[in-house]
Amino acid sequence: MAQTEYIIIRAQEDGVNVIGLTRGNDTKFHHTEKLDKGEVMIAQFTEHTSAMKIRGKAEVHSAFGIVESESKK
Repeated sequence: MAQTEYIIIRAQEDGVNVIGLTRGNDTKFHHTEKLDKGEVMIAQFTEHTSAMKIRGKAEVHSAFGIVESESKK
């Protein structure tokens, strides 16, 4: 990959899950992180990570702007 994409995830509640999904014929979970309120994670799309799933209330900052996910409750 010539350029890699980063996103920034800021948890707005305890227990936000960030799940990395694989590339290829079968999409699978390959990594998970749990964030508590106020914690920030910088994540990168790679040759292995094609998508990320975020469960819980969080702000997601990317080159496309800011998106807020809703609470899992």
